[in-house]
Amino acid sequence: MKKLPATVRAYSRSPTFDETSIPDALRKNHQTKAGVWGVINVLSGELRYRVVETETETTLSPELPGIIEPKSLHAVEPLGPVSFYVEFWR
Repeated sequence: MKKLPATVRAYSRSPTFDETSIPDALRKNHQTKAGVWGVINVLSGELRYRVVETETETTLSPELPGIIEPKSLHAVEPLGPVSFYVEFWR
């Protein structure tokens, strides 16, 4: 599992989303800015996390958060009922 660099610090977080409130922009390919990392924290349920460049898919859960690397093109998809938020680090 990828880890955040020790030099980054959290500076922002998204609202908590569920399967009905996920913005369309998160369901489509999108990316963070240069120097910005993200951590997808699933509170309940499961979320599919797709990374375009590496063609990988991971099922995120409360036990397995997702690490978003800077400028990494990615998307998420709910796998049934889910609750999650994204922390942003730089």
